[in-house]
Amino acid sequence: MSEQSAKPYLVRAICEWCADNGLTPYLAVKVNAHTRVPQGYVKNGEIVLNISHSATRKLTIDNDWIQFTARFSGVSQEVSVPLAAVAGIFAKETGYGFAFTVTDDPAASLEKATAPALGTVEGAALGNEGDARSRAKPSHLSVVK
Repeated sequence: MSEQSAKPYLVRAICEWCADNGLTPYLAVKVNAHTRVPQGYVKNGEIVLNISHSATRKLTIDNDWIQFTARFSGVSQEVSVPLAAVAGIFAKETGYGFAFTVTDDPAASLEKATAPALGTVEGAALGNEGDARSRAKPSHLSVVK
């Protein structure tokens, strides 16, 4: 039996922590062929999404997908993100959260085997230094094992 990835649990935990502390959870996503987001907001193959309860409707975070409806420039759109495409989750106001390793293979993003197993999550806690927008790109983070 293979272990499940810790990633969806960490994403849900940061979302709940943000809600409990009056913070705004932002999701950094590496867009691929399986990611359904408004393309006009994608920059350099990435998008940062506000996934707070006030910004989304019908938010669900299961072990494979994050899905919700949100308004972009006043137009309601459905968003669907495979968990494998999530590059990070952090609080907008403080920058605290996690960054994750994302594979460049879009086909692999739907396979459960590509997500790191519990105990081998390659991620980094995001600190409080710098601007929150700079944390949307996890390339400046170091891997903590």
